[in-house]
Amino acid sequence: MDRFKQMSSFVAVATLGSLSAAARDEGVTPAIIGRRIDALEARLGVKLLVRATRRLSLTAEGETFLVESQRILRDLETTEGMVAQGSRRPSGRLRVSAPAGFGRRHVAPLLPAFARAWPDVHVALELSDRLVDLVEERFDCAVRIGDLVDSSLIGIRLADNQRVVVAAPTYLARRGCPRTVADLAHADCLTFGGAGGNQARGWLFSVKGQTVAQRVSGALECSDGSVLHEWTLQGLGLSWRSMWEVRDDLAQGRLVTVLDEFRAPPNGIFAILPERKHLPLRTRVFVDWLRDSFARDF
Repeated sequence: MDRFKQMSSFVAVATLGSLSAAARDEGVTPAIIGRRIDALEARLGVKLLVRATRRLSLTAEGETFLVESQRILRDLETTEGMVAQGSRRPSGRLRVSAPAGFGRRHVAPLLPAFARAWPDVHVALELSDRLVDLVEERFDCAVRIGDLVDSSLIGIRLADNQRVVVAAPTYLARRGCPRTVADLAHADCLTFGGAGGNQARGWLFSVKGQTVAQRVSGALECSDGSVLHEWTLQGLGLSWRSMWEVRDDLAQGRLVTVLDEFRAPPNGIFAILPERKHLPLRTRVFVDWLRDSFARDF
């Protein structure tokens, strides 16, 4: 038991970045976490962590031990789940990541009812447009929009997602309406910046039966989709948004779609899971909850 606690505390410190964060995650004091790390290093006879005033860093031995410890802990959780899943209710902490705008509108509202249905599951929802690393950051599930790129992860399709190019009527009156995909090269385009942003990848269109990526540019970009939405409403440019985000604006005439004849086929809204043969019961019931709810909403 002591070895398990030492290993799990080390993984928590290494992934969360501090003793205090690991202590909060485990519900103990930082001093207890520190003693566990000291005992682990003494038992192994090597230094795993270098503790400076403001930050922690891993030694080479620490990097190796972290990878193997994460594997062992995942295997242990999987084995326990295999044995217990038929005899107990879903329970434990479930860490979920979702895009900020979509998560606020379509994931967070589902959680109160989920908590009432499964009171032994504690859900920790992180809303961010940052692409989290499920394994390294110990997330159980991530909701993502778009095609699955990382083949080491499992993607479960929850619903279809249609993206459209939209603009405010004031922008179109001032700058004109693009008639072809090539016209975007001369338009003011509001792009999603940051890692994996659509400014680098381009906006997707269907041209002569082929899906093509059109590079776009403009004076403004942002890594927050809600900001791009507001800029679009203000008439600052064209943007490539999901239909779930702009449906009400289109119905009220605050935005209009353009280039509809070149609209790319829908992509997907997915639940992304770490690759493992046997998921914890709490994760499986949560994914089923999302899938059932999205089937009604989309």
